[in-house]
Amino acid sequence: MAYKHSEITDVILGAFYDVYNYFGYEFLEKVYQKALVLEIRKRGVTVADEVKIPVYYHDALIAEYRADLIGG
Repeated sequence: MAYKHSEITDVILGAFYDVYNYFGYEFLEKVYQKALVLEIRKRGVTVADEVKIPVYYHDALIAEYRADLIGG
């Protein structure tokens, strides 16, 4: 069954499994994140990591969130 984002989901899951099968479960999250960025880009998808996102409450900036990965 095809969903709205099936194609990109398949790419991301394939990249995830390649990274996981390469490293196993021995490392901290940052190692997998950096490898996953490389693998996703290798598959032709634009992705950025550690993206800063401002968080506002009404008009006041109250925090800055860092997203692990964001596709573009």
